[in-house]
Amino acid sequence: MSDVRAGVVATAHYLPPEVMTSAEIAEAAGLPPWVVEEKLGITQKHIATPDTHPNEMAAIAGRECIEKAGIDPAEIDVVLCTTEEWKEYCLWTAGIDLAYEIGATNAWGMDIHMRCATTVTAMKLAKSLMAADDDIDTVMIAGGYVVSRFIDFSNMRTSFLFNIGAGAGAMLVKRDWPANRILGSHLMSDGTMARHVIVPSSGTMKHPTDQAVADGEFFFDLVEPEAMKSRLNEVSMDNWMHCVDEALRKSGAKADGSPYARDDVSYLDMLLVKPSAHRDMLERLGLTEDRSTYLGSIGHIGEQDTIISIDEGLRTGALRDGDVIAAVGAGIGYVWAAGILQWGPVED
Repeated sequence: MSDVRAGVVATAHYLPPEVMTSAEIAEAAGLPPWVVEEKLGITQKHIATPDTHPNEMAAIAGRECIEKAGIDPAEIDVVLCTTEEWKEYCLWTAGIDLAYEIGATNAWGMDIHMRCATTVTAMKLAKSLMAADDDIDTVMIAGGYVVSRFIDFSNMRTSFLFNIGAGAGAMLVKRDWPANRILGSHLMSDGTMARHVIVPSSGTMKHPTDQAVADGEFFFDLVEPEAMKSRLNEVSMDNWMHCVDEALRKSGAKADGSPYARDDVSYLDMLLVKPSAHRDMLERLGLTEDRSTYLGSIGHIGEQDTIISIDEGLRTGALRDGDVIAAVGAGIGYVWAAGILQWGPVED
């Protein structure tokens, strides 16, 4: 794996124009507006209307990414589709459709799901595929997200999900690209929380009948709130830092021959979490708030946050050439992930 040099050629994202403001969230949830803005960290979030479809948004982001990269889409060998499971059709491989829609006529496609850690996982898989198959040189990672439809604002057990919005992201990864190098990554999971956050009536355990939907069982629910809360509080930040440390360890040596360490990280690419958790992660990495992008005016777009943070960081100047990025994600289930990228031109 250390011999495979994979770099990010381009990134892009798409956000539907419709938004839900902090005032509207507060009214829907029966919360004071200051709680939504200061505790949950949301000023507004982009949301999906009934005619907003996730893989369609992924294709929009994917085509923009290809245009920014300046490549022929026929060069793409693999499409790793991160479109969430709630998509245009059930029992459907969205990656095949996505490859077709972006003109990747020579690519095969597959769907991958690790909830909000999926983009970090996809970067790891892209590099692994290149290591396993010399014929794979160019990989598109892209997906759409409309999970905001599964939020019940009357259910305070799921208030930690009130920030979920809608959108799409895309990232083009190429072998031997001389910039934006994908380095090490690490993931870990805790299956004791695998069934704590679920949509109760949504699968083979319980079909979403009309009555189940009417009873509110086709929304997210936290079915074991005390167990999950205590477990997350106990392990979450330490698990994230373990993933960061392991990803740094797996990143090899810097140009001067020394290993990567926490104090090399200069940009935090973190999914949208409550402000206190974001500040905690910055502090643990020795970073100030201007060395990250807080997505509270966009919303939590699941695994696409990883791409959106890069795009927004480049737009605002928070992310610069020479930065070492720690891309940090987590997903219900529960999984934690971190990936390290060396941004800008890289000297081999």
